[in-house]
Amino acid sequence: MKYHLAQLNIARFLKPADHPDNAGFVNSLDRVNAAADAQPGFVWRQIDDGNDAPDARTFDDPNMIVNLSVWTDIESLAAFVYRNEDHLSVMRRRREWFERMDFHLVLWWVEEGHIPTEAEAMDRLASLMANGPGPGAFTFRQPYAPPDGNGVRPVVDANA
Repeated sequence: MKYHLAQLNIARFLKPADHPDNAGFVNSLDRVNAAADAQPGFVWRQIDDGNDAPDARTFDDPNMIVNLSVWTDIESLAAFVYRNEDHLSVMRRRREWFERMDFHLVLWWVEEGHIPTEAEAMDRLASLMANGPGPGAFTFRQPYAPPDGNGVRPVVDANA
């Protein structure tokens, strides 16, 4: 059996989502999403009726946003997150738009072909929050190998 890497990241806007101060982020979405879609190792991302990630349906807070995607492996996702200039340009400015959150990202392995739901992803994030990193919910700093045993190693500087 082959496995892919699922990822969820969440964020909460500092100001109402439609506030003009968030335009820099909102206006970058099409460019960053296109870069993700073209990235080697990209498999799938959750989208709404347009091409954007949908507003978080799992939250009552209209200022929460969700990004849920699947990648072939942790190295492919890390290459996009930490080395793709389109994504990095947004990451460098994230404090302008979003609150700091202790737990905003969770990674986990899924069987190839499985499309995770928001509920599944939120369960993984809750597990990470409650138990710390483990085989079922982990981070870039403390990755775990997929169930097929192919090894992984941390792919991000601990100071990032």
